[in-house]
Amino acid sequence: MNRFALLEDWIRSQFPGISFTLDAASEDASFRRYFRVKFEDRSLIAMDAPPSHEDCRPFIQVSELFYAAGAHVPRVLARNLEQGFLLLDDLGTTTYLQILRDGDANRLYLDAIDSLIKIQLASRADVLPTYDEGLLLREMRLFPDWYVAKHLRLSLSPTQADVLNSMIKRVLQNNLTQPRVYVHRDYHSRNLMLSDPNPGILDFQDAVYGPISYDVVSLFKDAYIVWDEERVLDWVVRYWERAKKACLPVAADFAEFYRDFEWMGVQRHLKVLGIFSRLNYRDGKESYLKDLPLVMQYLRKACERYADLSPLLSLLDEIERLQMKAGQTS
Repeated sequence: MNRFALLEDWIRSQFPGISFTLDAASEDASFRRYFRVKFEDRSLIAMDAPPSHEDCRPFIQVSELFYAAGAHVPRVLARNLEQGFLLLDDLGTTTYLQILRDGDANRLYLDAIDSLIKIQLASRADVLPTYDEGLLLREMRLFPDWYVAKHLRLSLSPTQADVLNSMIKRVLQNNLTQPRVYVHRDYHSRNLMLSDPNPGILDFQDAVYGPISYDVVSLFKDAYIVWDEERVLDWVVRYWERAKKACLPVAADFAEFYRDFEWMGVQRHLKVLGIFSRLNYRDGKESYLKDLPLVMQYLRKACERYADLSPLLSLLDEIERLQMKAGQTS
């Protein structure tokens, strides 16, 4: 029996004698799939997470943590861990990405800031996995392995590899000195839903305990939508002001916090360039390739602003020249 049929049978066992329809709701960048379960008077979301590839327990844990913090996340209403099925609240069909426009962006982002602060205020050590040096480093290594080698089909010279490794080490030093809070890890427009209360928050199962600026980067240096830098700066200031008022451990000086935000962005952008490439070449999800130029733009702009990151900018220039040369000779 295929997994769709197994899921249908399990839902029937939860609602004996009650008719429903089951339609695809969405997929994400993993093996998880989501279906909308429509009853006569309401709808729920069913998660299909094959146990051979996914573990539902982190989703359940983080859902409970974030819900207790006051964030609007789907509650787990029923579970079958052996088969990898969950039944969840339905937070609707409208993502931030679908509705973000100049007129309402400010209201939507301020709601997202307030929810993020609630999550961060609930933070405790030794509850979620630590966003430690090993994990931060593995993520940045996706850049040379999947973006440079697999996507661009280029090989870094020993000198270039040394430069990249040196820059990664420098970025790590900044990331690891930042105060730690709960980190969603993908707090952006595709995972925030227009809802009441607003926003609904999805895709949080990979949450960790790590640098305080990380989710701020995810939100305002979003791989799927771009805003002018003055507007981003204003929103980051608003986050910092509200976080400071809430007694979160942000830097007392905004310039210091913004530098941390930018350097955290370098880590995330190197990671995302690698992940989006891997999603295409390993998982056959080619739609992510169209988002690579925006992520590279974020990375380059951050490197342009800080002299300490100029070797990484020079390396990106060299990679671009090699890419153009390879294109001319192919």
